Amino acid sequence: MTDAGKTSESPAYDVVVIGAGPVGENVADRARAAGLSTAVVEAELVGGECSYWACMPSKALLRPVVARADARKVPGLSAAVQGPLDVGAVLAHRDDETSHWKDDGQVAWLESVGADVYRGTGRLTGPRAVSVTAPDGTEHRLTARHAVAVCTGTRAVVPALPGIEEARPWTSREATSAKEAPGRLVVVGGGVVGVEMATVWQALGSEVTLLIRGGGLLPKMEPFAGELVAEALTEAGATIRTGVSVTAVHRPAPDGPVTVELDDGGRIEADEMLFATGRAPRTDDLGLETVGLEPGSWLTVDDSCLVEGTDWLYAVGDANHRALLTHQGKYQARIAGAAIAARALKTPLDTAPWGAHAATADHAAVPQVVFTDPEAASVGLTLAEAERAGHRVRAVDYDLASVAGSGLYATGYRGRARMIVDLDREILLGVTFVGPGIGELLHSATVAVAGEVPIARLWHAVPAYPTISEVWLRLLETYRR
Repeated sequence: MTDAGKTSESPAYDVVVIGAGPVGENVADRARAAGLSTAVVEAELVGGECSYWACMPSKALLRPVVARADARKVPGLSAAVQGPLDVGAVLAHRDDETSHWKDDGQVAWLESVGADVYRGTGRLTGPRAVSVTAPDGTEHRLTARHAVAVCTGTRAVVPALPGIEEARPWTSREATSAKEAPGRLVVVGGGVVGVEMATVWQALGSEVTLLIRGGGLLPKMEPFAGELVAEALTEAGATIRTGVSVTAVHRPAPDGPVTVELDDGGRIEADEMLFATGRAPRTDDLGLETVGLEPGSWLTVDDSCLVEGTDWLYAVGDANHRALLTHQGKYQARIAGAAIAARALKTPLDTAPWGAHAATADHAAVPQVVFTDPEAASVGLTLAEAERAGHRVRAVDYDLASVAGSGLYATGYRGRARMIVDLDREILLGVTFVGPGIGELLHSATVAVAGEVPIARLWHAVPAYPTISEVWLRLLETYRR
C-alpha cells in the first residue's frame, strides 16, 4: 500500500487498457485469454457509459413504452392497456438494470478473468507508459510490454450557446437517469438519442417538443425510417419542429423553467431541455501530447485498431470514430485483442478483409436498432451511401403490412423494408426495416450482408410462416420481377 498523494511503481503488464466500459472489458478478456497479463484503468464505474447512462437504462425505459404500444394493437388485449404507465415502476426497473449505479458485479467479473483493476484517471506519460491518479491522489505508474488500448469512449457535446451554463441542460446521462418525468421537455436533435428519449418521456407523461435543425428524424438511416417514427411520435402527442436551431437559452431561477430561443424568432418554455446533438472523444485529458498526438482528437486506426504511426497504441470503440455503437466497439475489441495477442506472440496476422484481425464490418456491415415505436433497424449501406460509393445498385422496397405475420402481430401494422442489391455481384449491401417488433429481425440481414450471401442462395433460406421474417421472400420476389 502507498500513502495518499504518494507515487508507486507497479509491476509491468503485457497490456494496459484505459477505460473499463464494455469495450475495455472485452479487450482485457481477449488479452487474458491469450495468456497476457492485463491491467484495466477506470475513472468512473466499471461497465462504462453503456451500462449506466446509455444502452441499458434507455432500453429499460423504452421496453414498457413499446410493449404497451404493441399491446394496444392486439384485439382482446387493447382495452386492458389503455391506462397510463406506472412511472415509478418503470423507473425502478431502470434502476435495477443499472445495478443502482454500482459496479461491484462488473468489477468481480473483470477480476475473475485475471485482470487487475486500477481505480483512477489514466494518462499516457510516454510510449507504453500510463500513470493512474487514484481518487485519494495516489499515483500508480504502469508500463505495458506490448500494448496500451485506449477505450475511453465519448462524451455528449453541448453547444456553447448564450445562457447554456445557467440553464443546466440535460445530456443523455441526465435523460436516462432522471428520477421523475418533467412536465415539459424540449429535445434538441433528431438522431437516435433524441428520438428514443422523446419516445420515453412522452409516454411517461411529459409534454415533448422535438427541435431539429435538418429536415427529418434519423438522418443517417433511409428517409422513410425517420418519417415513420415521426408519424408515431406526433400521434403520441409530441410536437416536432424541423428546420429550426436554438440560438440561446435562459433559466433565471435555478429551480424554474427554461426558455429556449429559436432562430425563427420563436420561444419555447419548458421544465427541462435535452441536448442530443453529438458526441466528442474522451481524449482531451489522456496525455496524447506525450506520444505526439493531439489531445481531444479522434484517434485514426487501421482495421486491427492500431493507431496510425505507432506499433503499440490501440484505440478501440468510440474513440476511433469508426462506429459509435456499443456492439460495434465490442466487436472491435475482439479483433484488437486478437491482434494484440498475435503481435505479442509473434504469430502471423490475418488482416485481409473479413480476416481474424480486421474489423471489416466497421465499413460494410454495421447494424443498429432504434428502439422507438415503431422500431427502426438497419445494417450496411443506405441507397444514398451506396450510390455515393459508386456501386451500381437497386433499392427493393416492400410494405411490411402486407406480410401475413405483421397482421397477426398488430392490427393496423405500419412498416417498410428495403434491401440494397449490388447489381454487379448480386449480393446485398444494406437492409433497413421499420415497424413494430423488427429489432430481432435485423440479425438475419446482418448475416446476409456480412456473409455476402448471393441472392441465388438467399432463395433457399426459407422463412417460417406466418412470421414477419417472410418479408425476406417478398423482397426477393419483388427483386425478381
